[in-house]
Amino acid sequence: MRRDVFKVFMPENPRLSGNIDRIDLEFVVREATPRLLMKLGIQLYLAESSFSNTVFIFEVFGFQRARSTVHNWVHKADLQPDTGRCPDHVAVDETVIRLEDERYWLYAAVDTETNELLHTKIESTTNSDFAHAFFHELREKHDVDDAMFLIDGSHSLKDACNRHGLDFRCERTGNRNSVERIIRQVKRRIFSLSKCFSYAAAETVDDWLGSFAFAWNQLI
Repeated sequence: MRRDVFKVFMPENPRLSGNIDRIDLEFVVREATPRLLMKLGIQLYLAESSFSNTVFIFEVFGFQRARSTVHNWVHKADLQPDTGRCPDHVAVDETVIRLEDERYWLYAAVDTETNELLHTKIESTTNSDFAHAFFHELREKHDVDDAMFLIDGSHSLKDACNRHGLDFRCERTGNRNSVERIIRQVKRRIFSLSKCFSYAAAETVDDWLGSFAFAWNQLI
């Protein structure tokens, strides 16, 4: 029975091959759910299983858990992608997303060689100061000062690169295709989770994006 259920709700997905032990549950004080099952639930959800499917898997193991419970686990786990990368080329993009009826700007940086998400950020608008802050955070997390930055011609991204003394070139194809593909995945995932983000602050979505980046990088 369980094997048949797993074939339906857990198709082969390389994101499930990541090390589940990397999911830290230090936030747990008292929880009736076995920790291994909690980690599995977080991993399933981040591997793009729906909350409903993830909750169904819990039922197979004899546990009744609400979708909001899984959502809270993901949020409290505060998963973030590894720091300390030293990429040769970094593609950076800024694009519009919608949360409820509000429009926000998603900034994302991708290592074009590994396709890993290096850093993400949600802002209420786009301008040179926000782009500057994004690059500042990126430089604090990773060794990117000698990298070539690939941008799409955005004036704010150009200005940020200049202010940080970073080499860059405008490119709309080639290596930039990696960041475009990943951004599409992120936007699709945000769209599918729009109900979970109801009335959520941008900071909450930022936390989720870190978790998504953590899961995405396990796929690579």
